[in-house]
Amino acid sequence: MKNLNDLEKKINSELATKINESKITHNQLYLKIDHEDLLDVVTFLKINKDTKFRQLIDITAVDYPEKQQRFKMIYLFLSHQHNQRIVLSFAINENEFVTSLTKIFPAANWMEREVFDMYGIKFKDHPDLRRILTDYQFEGFPLRKDFPLTGDKEVRYSETEKKVIYEPVKLEQNYRNFDYQSPWEGTKYIRKEVKKD
Repeated sequence: MKNLNDLEKKINSELATKINESKITHNQLYLKIDHEDLLDVVTFLKINKDTKFRQLIDITAVDYPEKQQRFKMIYLFLSHQHNQRIVLSFAINENEFVTSLTKIFPAANWMEREVFDMYGIKFKDHPDLRRILTDYQFEGFPLRKDFPLTGDKEVRYSETEKKVIYEPVKLEQNYRNFDYQSPWEGTKYIRKEVKKD
């Protein structure tokens, strides 16, 4: 379909019970669904002759730790034939499983692994759900809002042991006395010298 308004009407009429909200913003169609309907909606978007969203661009998540449904899953699809994009989203609880899209879009394999690694969201029926960006012994999920910004361990490759090792953080003395001022404003001791001249 060449017109986004017609596309929105088509999707809402065909998937009436599965679409909670739809809107057109920034020349893209945004759909909100329930996570149980993910496979049905994605299958329709891919194989229907009027939609043809045959490329999965990305899968990501957003963390809202204060909400009961902590995570918002976001899927981006592209129809090359119609040059249109759809953003599909739904909310899930912290320990809920999301259905894997690897059987419909094989490219979802790496994307889902990345979401698992960064947010700790697990995907049901995923063929190889393991960390992809962090080390296997890494603790925590870096893109969660409650992930600590500093820690007491650092990761590095050891030439002597020929593997990645964890060891306590060692800060050199010059890092302990950092002044936190903008380099554009100049540090206090430099400004004092400039005033003397």
